[in-house]
Amino acid sequence: QVQLVESGGGLVQPGGSLRLACVTSGFTFKDYAMSWDRQAPGKERELVASISDTGVFRNYADSGRGRFTISRDNAKNTLYLQMNSLRPEDTAVYYCTKHRNADFLSASDYWGQGTQVTVSS
Repeated sequence: QVQLVESGGGLVQPGGSLRLACVTSGFTFKDYAMSWDRQAPGKERELVASISDTGVFRNYADSGRGRFTISRDNAKNTLYLQMNSLRPEDTAVYYCTKHRNADFLSASDYWGQGTQVTVSS
């Protein structure tokens, strides 16, 4: 049974930082690309960042490029998202997603329950 469990969200002031983590189980983590998506109230879910199975290839949405860093620890079956210089518009529920194969251009087939990030003074 595939499980994706996010943590690390919370309330942070503008300009602050957060590190999200996604602990996975039920599949061979090192064989699959992973992504972070987010969904703000009243908006569609959008891609934040993706990473290939080995971590060599990474892709970022324009909204987070230069501020966010996606990474993974295949020994710990864990995906991370380091978010710096946070802005109020980054407020959303952030979801960890598993892709169908090692390529992050493949479709996602599993999602976690999400972790809330709120950026506000």
